[in-house]
Amino acid sequence: MIRLLLVAVLFVSGCTVAGAGPTPTARPSSPPPSVAKPQGATAKAIDAELRGARVVVTRPKAGGYKRDKFGQSWTDNHSGPGGHNGCDTRNDVLAAQLTAVHNRTAKSCVVVEGTLTTEPYTGRRVEFRKAAATKVQIDHLYPLARAWDMGAARWTTQRRVDFANDQAANLLAVDGPANASKNDSGPGEWMPLNRAYRCVYVLRYLQVARKYTLPITAADRDTAKTIMPTCR
Repeated sequence: MIRLLLVAVLFVSGCTVAGAGPTPTARPSSPPPSVAKPQGATAKAIDAELRGARVVVTRPKAGGYKRDKFGQSWTDNHSGPGGHNGCDTRNDVLAAQLTAVHNRTAKSCVVVEGTLTTEPYTGRRVEFRKAAATKVQIDHLYPLARAWDMGAARWTTQRRVDFANDQAANLLAVDGPANASKNDSGPGEWMPLNRAYRCVYVLRYLQVARKYTLPITAADRDTAKTIMPTCR
């Protein structure tokens, strides 16, 4: 009888059995910076971006690209939204773009669980778990290697770091295999399987190119023009 009462007290009080480990908690009350999302990838918006875009025939090859040319991966030491907030960029993006987010502890910004209700590149629901972290990856809409060839090789290191960690404009939580298939391509070589996201993808790519004065290729331009009639 005494043993039964003790179990009941432990249950009601919420005590954790020794060795069970911490229970993931909801995200901290201080939210990460929101990620910009175009309200409508209309043909008019894409056309406006194309009118101001600098077009090169093909992607040049600058040579010498390495990931660390853009700083330490997902560093918090950048000047954009979320910079110097104590959380690395990857966890900032996961917290902002996943739903049902849980953190390692109440005081931690490390995301251990969450859901991409409609993953942008495939349109599928994707569950994120820290134990299988590569299932959800953070994509640069305008890829780093591509940016290097298109002009970033001549930037200052800090500008490259800011570009690589631009949470509002250039980063997107996506399906890992889809991100691998995209690699360092632009719209001229690769488009999402999810047709419903293609207009948004093209528009955001063009917006990043404009923000950082990066050119697009003729193939990128042609793809954008081809898809415009399907955009509303």
